[in-house]
Parts: sequence; structure tokens; C-alpha cells
Amino acid sequence: MLRTIFWFIYFFSYLVWAMPSLWKADRLKKQGKTEEHERHVEKITSDWAAALLKVAGVKVHVHGKENLPDQENCLIVSNHQGNFDIPVLLANLERKIGFISKVEVKKIPIIPGWMEHMHCIFMDRKNRRQSIKAILDGARNLEEGHNIVIFPEGTRSKGGPVGMFKKGSFKLASKSGAAILPIAINGSYKAMESNKNIIRPAEVHLTILPPVRIHQQYPGMELEQLADIVKGQIEEALAGTQKKAGKI
Repeated sequence: MLRTIFWFIYFFSYLVWAMPSLWKADRLKKQGKTEEHERHVEKITSDWAAALLKVAGVKVHVHGKENLPDQENCLIVSNHQGNFDIPVLLANLERKIGFISKVEVKKIPIIPGWMEHMHCIFMDRKNRRQSIKAILDGARNLEEGHNIVIFPEGTRSKGGPVGMFKKGSFKLASKSGAAILPIAINGSYKAMESNKNIIRPAEVHLTILPPVRIHQQYPGMELEQLADIVKGQIEEALAGTQKKAGKI
């Protein structure tokens, strides 16, 4: 319990401490210093995420880093086991990434300001028109060279089987033409969800799979088929890490 209390104190204290960095990001953006802005935002957000993992006692084992494209942005598709998936990705992908996030996150102080600099997209799942707009905005961000992360299950599996991948999420890839980078996260739920939301140390395996490009070769392919292909690859990778780690 003490670790959990300290973690949340640290979570918000870091955000307050980093306010000057947020103002710097605002200033760099207004000045049109795009490259400096991107580097600054990536450093601050990845450092914050790494610190959150360290305070929580979460150790991340990264596999398949050679599959990260050198100079190509991607739609990053990951399974979603728990709340720690986001800092795990921010701290270990070594690039600036944005997320498709539920609109309720806007109510959290300070965080939405950073998310705007990360090119995150806020989606109101209850509003169909706004959801469509969010998909179009995400596709445009991909076309402009930004990396976007989606969790197509739509909810946390909390260590259970991978849920159904919502095909609508894959419109981001079909509309933008961006490659899909599948990510398998295994063990993150043990840091929080499996402990009744009490934060405890955990080991997490992050597996980066080769980019999927079949939708680039066959632009007319069904989104459901594309979703099934990516889901199958992630499930296979999860099975592999479970076998190696004795089901972590």
C-alpha cells in the first residue's frame, strides 16, 4: 500500500515539477522549431514513464527491437493488459508516440497538455460522429509522419485472453497507408490489476514484431481480416513469452 501511495504522489509531483518543460514545449511549437520540439517532448515523456516504472518496481524485458523501422512512422497496435501498458511503451520504444485515448482523460490535470504535444487523439466512443472524426484525425497524423498507438481491444484484458480487435481501429492504417507495427505486452497487469489496484513489482515482456504491410499491397482488403492477422501475430508472440518465462 505504501508503494501505491508514493507512486501516485510521485505521478502528480513529477507533472507539477515538469511544468516549465511543458511551457518550453508550448514555446518551441509556437516558434515553429519542429525538430527541437519533437525531441524535447519525447525526452520528457519517456523519462517520466521510465521513472514511473522504476518507482513501481516494474522491470521491462524488450524483445525484437531490431523490428523497429529506422525512418518510418507506424500505426502501433498493441494488446492491452493493464494501466502500465502506456508507460511501458513510452519508456521503451525510443521514439515519440501518441495515443488514441478516451475523452475522459481530458479531466486529469496537466496530462492533456502533454498529450496534445504528443499528437494524441481524444475519442468519445459514445458519439459516433466524433469517433469518426477522431479516426480521420489519427489518419492525418500518420500521414504527417507521427506514430500513433491503438489498443484495439478497447479495454484491459487484465491477464485474460486477448479480446476481440475492433476492426474500426484499423481504418487508421487503411486510410493513411501507414505500416502496422504489432506489439505484444505480457505481464503488465501484474503491476496493478491482479492486485486489486495495489501497485506491486512485476516483470513485463514487451515484444516488437515485424511491421505488417499486407494492407499496402491489397488496399481493398477487409478491415476485419487485417485485424485478425495482427491479432493472431500478437497472440502467437504472447504464447512464446509465456512459454519462455514459465507463464509470467
